Amino acid sequence: MKPFIVFSLLLLATTASAELPSATSTVVDQALSSGKPTVIDLGARSCIPCRKMAPILESLSGEYRGKAGVLFIDVRDDEAAAKKFRVRMIPTQIFFNAQGKEVRRHAGFMDKIEIVNGLKAAGLK
Repeated sequence: MKPFIVFSLLLLATTASAELPSATSTVVDQALSSGKPTVIDLGARSCIPCRKMAPILESLSGEYRGKAGVLFIDVRDDEAAAKKFRVRMIPTQIFFNAQGKEVRRHAGFMDKIEIVNGLKAAGLK
């Protein structure tokens, strides 16, 4: 039983280090009024496709810091955000242009290239 517990703790530690914090409504408002394209991934920490996207989002957040917003919202913790953004399925990615207007929406897993292409369609240079 002990090796299983150690393995589980290691698994949780690795997963947690590759996750963006769940964005608050203030952070979302700041990103959408920043004059930069933004992608918001609405999902849940317990959702398998969402967990697979976590390291991709973390990577993109660092890569495009200052050029684009990359946010995550855990809709199980923030049901108001799920309603506000009309989420019907998780994960859902919503792309906003520099003016904060929604320009694209996708439901399901997205790989890094698809997310970058979505940001480019939203105006990323």
